[in-house]
Amino acid sequence: MANPLYDTLFGRYAGKTTVFLQMVDGTTITHAAFLETAGRFANLLAHLEIAPGDRVAAQVAKSPQALALYTACVQAGVVFLPLNTAYTADEVSYFVENSGARLLVCDPASVNDLQGVADACGAGLQTMSADGGGSFASAAAGLPADFATVDRSDDDLAAFLYTSGTTGRSKGAMLTQGNLLSNSETLMSEWQFTAQDALLHALPIFHTHGLFVATNITLLAGGRLLFMPKFNVDDMLSLMPHATAMMGVPTFYTRLLADERFTRQMAQHMRLFVSGSAPLLAETHIQFEKRTGHRILERYGMTETNMNTSNPYDGERRAGTVGFPLPGVEVRITDSGTGNELAQGEIGQIEVRGPNVFKGYWQMPEKTAEELRENGFFITGDLGRVDEDGYLHIVGRNKDLIISGGYNIYPKEIELLLDQEDGVLESAVVGVPHPDFGETVVGILVAEDGAELDLDAIKDRLGRSLARFKQPQKLVVLPELPRNTMGKVQKNILREEFKDLFQPAA
Repeated sequence: MANPLYDTLFGRYAGKTTVFLQMVDGTTITHAAFLETAGRFANLLAHLEIAPGDRVAAQVAKSPQALALYTACVQAGVVFLPLNTAYTADEVSYFVENSGARLLVCDPASVNDLQGVADACGAGLQTMSADGGGSFASAAAGLPADFATVDRSDDDLAAFLYTSGTTGRSKGAMLTQGNLLSNSETLMSEWQFTAQDALLHALPIFHTHGLFVATNITLLAGGRLLFMPKFNVDDMLSLMPHATAMMGVPTFYTRLLADERFTRQMAQHMRLFVSGSAPLLAETHIQFEKRTGHRILERYGMTETNMNTSNPYDGERRAGTVGFPLPGVEVRITDSGTGNELAQGEIGQIEVRGPNVFKGYWQMPEKTAEELRENGFFITGDLGRVDEDGYLHIVGRNKDLIISGGYNIYPKEIELLLDQEDGVLESAVVGVPHPDFGETVVGILVAEDGAELDLDAIKDRLGRSLARFKQPQKLVVLPELPRNTMGKVQKNILREEFKDLFQPAA
C-alpha cells in the first residue's frame, strides 16, 4: 500500500531545497524544511497516541506551522479538522464532541476558554500561536524529522469540514484522500499550473478554497506559495510583482480595485486571477478587466465537493456564470419535488456527481441519505440553470427561494436589477413572513460612498421590469451586508433582522 495524498503532494519533495513558501517579509521556507517540520509533528501525534483514523481539530491562526500540522495529519493517516478562528468556545465544543476529536490544537490565548471543552470531550489540548510557537511546536522540536508514512487508500478519510449550519446544526462533511487528490489533479490541469507558478495565498486555511484548492494545486504543480497570514492590500501589492496567479473571494478584488496603486502595470505579468466562494458582481468583472486587461475566472465549489465547475482557462469567461462541469464531474438540474431532470434553460436544483463528491456526513446517516442519492448525485442545495451554450448560472440557494402567494421568486433575478441602479454598491433580496402572502420580498441595499438612494424611484423602475408579485414590498438601506469569513452574504441574518417587518402590531 501507500498513502496517495501524501506521496503525491508532499513525499516527492523530501530533501529538495526548492522554495515552497515565501512570506511577506521575504523569508522563504524550502520544501525540505517544511517536510521536516511536518515529520516532527507527525511523530508528536504518534507520541500523543493519535492513531490513524482519529480526528485532530485545529483552531489556529494561519501560519506555515499550521499548514505543517495538516501535512502531518495526512502523513500519519489522521483525519484533519480545521476550524474557523472566529468560532466561539460553544461552537468549538460542538465540533470537538461531534467529531470525537482526540486532540484539539488552539491559540494560546484560547486555553482558558477551551481547556474545559477539551476535558469534557476527552480530548487532549495543545497550543499553536500565530507565529507557529506554542506547546505543540515546542513538544515536537526535539523529535525526529523522519516519520514512517502511514498506509492509506483513496477511500480513507483525510479531512472533516463542517458546513456553516445556517439552517440547523453544522454537518461534518467526510472528505477522502481520493476526493482531495482527484480535484487537485483536475484543477492543476484545467488552470494550467506548473512549477513556474507563484500563487498569491491570502485565503484562510480552515476552508476548502485556501487549503484543498490553493495549497494542494500548488504542491501538485511544484510551484510556490506567496503566503500571507490574511488579506491585506499592502501585502498583496508588495508580493504581486513576484506572483503569476491569485485565488481570492470577491472582497479581495473589490478592495484591490479601490486602491489606485493597483494598476495594469502591477498586474501585467500575472497569468490568472480566480474568484470563488461567493458570487462576483458583473460590475466587478467589468471594472477589473478595464483596469488590468485580465478577465477573472469564476468557478463553483462547496464544502462537500471541492470544485465542480469552472469557466474556461482558454475560451470565454462569462460574467454571471460559473462555467462548465470539470472533467469527470457531472452536473444536472432537477425538479426539487420529483427529482426528475429538467430541460436546458429551466431553473432547478443543482446536483453533482464525480470523484470529488464527499463520502457523507459524519454520524448523520439520515441527512446523508437526504442529500446524497444512491446513484452518487449530491443535491447541492443551490438553484441554477444551464444556458444554451452550456454555462451554469447559479440563481441562489434552495432555502433562499421565496414563495409568495404561491409564486416562486428567485432573489438573484431581483438582485441583478438592483445592482444596476445608480448609486447601489450591492444588494441582497430575502423573503420575510407576510400575513396575506405567506412570504414577501424585501430588498436590502448598500449605497456607494457618497450616494443618496431614491428608494421610491428605484421601486418605480423595478415595476417596469418585474411582475408585481416579484417586486419588493420594502427597500431598506444598510451600511453593509453581513458576510461570513469567505465573503458569502448571510441571508439568514437578514431574514431574522426583518422577520417582523410586516407582522401586525401586538
